[in-house]
Amino acid sequence: MLRSVILAASRSSRIERLVETAPFTRDVVRRFVAGTTTDDALRATRQLVADGLAVSIDHLGEDTVSGDQATAVRDEYLALLGGLAEAGLTPPAEVSVKLSALGQKFDERLARENAQAICAAAAAAGTTVTLDMEDHTTTDSTLDILAELRKDFPGTGAVLQAYLRRTEADCRELATPGSRVRLCKGAYKEPESVAYQSAREVDKSYVRCLNVLLAGQGYPMIATHDPRLIAIAEDRSRWFDRTPDQFEFQLLYGVRPDEQARLAEGGHTVRVYLPYGTDWYGYLMRRLAERPANLAFFARAVATRR
Repeated sequence: MLRSVILAASRSSRIERLVETAPFTRDVVRRFVAGTTTDDALRATRQLVADGLAVSIDHLGEDTVSGDQATAVRDEYLALLGGLAEAGLTPPAEVSVKLSALGQKFDERLARENAQAICAAAAAAGTTVTLDMEDHTTTDSTLDILAELRKDFPGTGAVLQAYLRRTEADCRELATPGSRVRLCKGAYKEPESVAYQSAREVDKSYVRCLNVLLAGQGYPMIATHDPRLIAIAEDRSRWFDRTPDQFEFQLLYGVRPDEQARLAEGGHTVRVYLPYGTDWYGYLMRRLAERPANLAFFARAVATRR
């Protein structure tokens, strides 16, 4: 129920205004978001790479409604990739891209062309792109565009969400040689007809999907903060004779940094999902919905401001 409340809040402009103007907001956002500018993203990336971590950078914003907005997002990614290359931060740093930010919802061809431009810039910079997954209505379109991009850029990563009923089958389709697949739980509110509703069902689906990916010939990217699922992933990777260079763990910026360090010190590749940009509100609410325990951080921030 708490997750549903948080997701509802993520769509409320009134609550968004309250959060944006609250005196403690800056402290909260700083924990989960690198900042608002490209320089902020580069600065945070430089520190993470220095700490022995890999990075996937997301420019926040998915409510693109015009071609000009989509072009602006594309150009921001091109500038970011140029900055990463100039700073010598590739290949450890890659970028994550939401196709909706590139025009997917109103012009799928435009989104594909913008994504191709970003993939070309990433290849020139010596790194890769991962296509973020959004609500279930975009899944088929996103996987279709992924297939097109992989013709020229085979390293383009996919994201699959374990809470969708279709995902185990999608894992089987994508567990192919060279295929990079990020497996996460999912953070959008979806109907029961397409998605598992209970945490237990989602966790069971995650493990089934994880087994498929680890048994396949692709490169699994295990995106979870759940201690039990991380332990299962460590055990399953050994069961399937996966060496540390044949898969990676992915965790969100600001969430369980001690666990990030532990996994990295244990020889695993750990990639931190690093968001930046001004459109942080929806992202932050979805992170809280994924892990409502993070609400405690809000409470601490409020207490220290009083």
